[in-house]
Amino acid sequence: ICDQGGECDLQDITMAYGKGTSRLDEHKRVVPKKHFGPLIETAMNRCIHCTRCVRFLSDVAGTNELGGIGRGENVEISTYIKRHISSELSGNIIDLCPVGALTSKPYSFTARPWELSHCETIDVLDAVGSAIRVDYRGPEVMRILPRLSEEVNEEWISDKTRFAYDGLKVQRLDRPYIKKDGKLAPVDWNEALTVAAKKLKNTKSNKIAAIAGDLADCESMLLLKEVMQKLGSGNIDCRQDGAKLIPSNRGSYVFNTTTQGIENADLCLLINTNPRIEAPIINVRLRKRYLQGNFPIASVGPNIEYLYHVEKLGDNPDVLSKIANGNHKFCELLVAAQNPMLIIGQDALIRDDSESILILAGKIAEKFNMVRDDWNGFNMLHKAAARVGGLDVGFVPEKGGKDTNQILEHTEGSKIEVIYLLGADEIDTSKLENTFVIYQGHHGDKGAHVADVILPGAAYTEKYATYVNTEGRVQRTNLAVFPPGEAKEDWLIIKNLSQYLDLSLPYDSLFDVRKKLDTIGPQFRNADQVVKNTWVPISNDGISLSNTPFTLKECNFYMTDSISRASKIMADCTKAFYEHAS
Repeated sequence: ICDQGGECDLQDITMAYGKGTSRLDEHKRVVPKKHFGPLIETAMNRCIHCTRCVRFLSDVAGTNELGGIGRGENVEISTYIKRHISSELSGNIIDLCPVGALTSKPYSFTARPWELSHCETIDVLDAVGSAIRVDYRGPEVMRILPRLSEEVNEEWISDKTRFAYDGLKVQRLDRPYIKKDGKLAPVDWNEALTVAAKKLKNTKSNKIAAIAGDLADCESMLLLKEVMQKLGSGNIDCRQDGAKLIPSNRGSYVFNTTTQGIENADLCLLINTNPRIEAPIINVRLRKRYLQGNFPIASVGPNIEYLYHVEKLGDNPDVLSKIANGNHKFCELLVAAQNPMLIIGQDALIRDDSESILILAGKIAEKFNMVRDDWNGFNMLHKAAARVGGLDVGFVPEKGGKDTNQILEHTEGSKIEVIYLLGADEIDTSKLENTFVIYQGHHGDKGAHVADVILPGAAYTEKYATYVNTEGRVQRTNLAVFPPGEAKEDWLIIKNLSQYLDLSLPYDSLFDVRKKLDTIGPQFRNADQVVKNTWVPISNDGISLSNTPFTLKECNFYMTDSISRASKIMADCTKAFYEHAS
């Protein structure tokens, strides 16, 4: 029995052209089963030594973890030192294998291809927005596969995108809850919305706040913003990590070069970022361009291992100041480059001197001709799918309003009495002990643990929703399966809450909400395209750099959000990763 049955190249060719009996007279080779980790199931007796998997890990992923060992009829495809494959893109070799030698271990013998329905959508577990196909049977997501998208992910997806789907089945919020006597108790929608609305109505507007999480969609952020405005509160923010981005300057917070445009660059400066972890698909493009030659890459940040040669310029922010002033040896390469680009990581913008770093990056871009009519090499690399969309719809503090860090500081001092968390799980929830928390989300994660009212929402495979990826490309998810239990689409929950608050929002359907989005900017009227941004010089309010070296926030690639944290497969990957590292 082979798990590749029904979608196997060899099976199709044999059915079309093969004989009914084998022509092999010699003894058949027997190759023992190999352990490639928690994601890849092996049956090496079927291997035809095409070396697609070897070449993918060598040429595309850059980890060189597979190869041919032995000689003649004893050749086997194997890891060199019998360790599992650690690449963040390892699942792609399952798609590349033309026979059943490499198959998906989590998916093994759970379904046959002809039993599954398909839904074309996008991934939201990072900010790249990879094109994917969700295969489902009844109410259950069975697997996730890549879709061809030359502009974004070509035909690759990361292991988190591919395998975290089992997190959609567990730890789900499937009904509303209210905290009674210190414990959460299930209630109906009417009671939950009544309690939430009563608390919001009876609280002064300046003591109400809202934070949007990394998986929030544009429609729900737009409606929550309008509800907060009608309540009179400007304390809203979509930047859970407190990154000092400039909401009024779109060209300063998107990946202007575009993922596909990396192939036209001839120099890259990385500023406190590790694309391998933050955006593996963009890292693949950087490596692809590097292998073509004439593409020097330099890094200002901590000393980490890249999958291509990177010149380390140092980890002190002062290096950026020297480059901006033309006093660094790297300036010679910048001057000679025709299409230089720089990439700023989010961890560079959560420092005390992040505003100065952003100003210096802008000065470097302007000084070395990175920004002109036919080229824009200024790039912000986001980690969260909701970040650019939140900035686009204006889910940021209004004049006099508080940002995420200020909101959390004021909750500790009881100056914020009610906080609405729209899937916000990456904040310090220990500061919310004295605050009434309304949590809207789809998993029982950190935010739900401190909630007084829980409003169950829908995950990205369960709704029609709009996201904006790190390039500024507007993308839309499609509904594959329905939300569990009594959970609803997020925009509809906020619309219903507004009625309990006696606030009139002029939206009766998702179409009405999207018509409103279309009025916000041209990007929403041009879905699946990248709208060119006019470069606006970043205002120079004085530069004050810290002597603290750049650091990267410690991050487990396999568990970055509520879905992947609930995934047993991602837990197995985490365990295998740390065993491999030790």
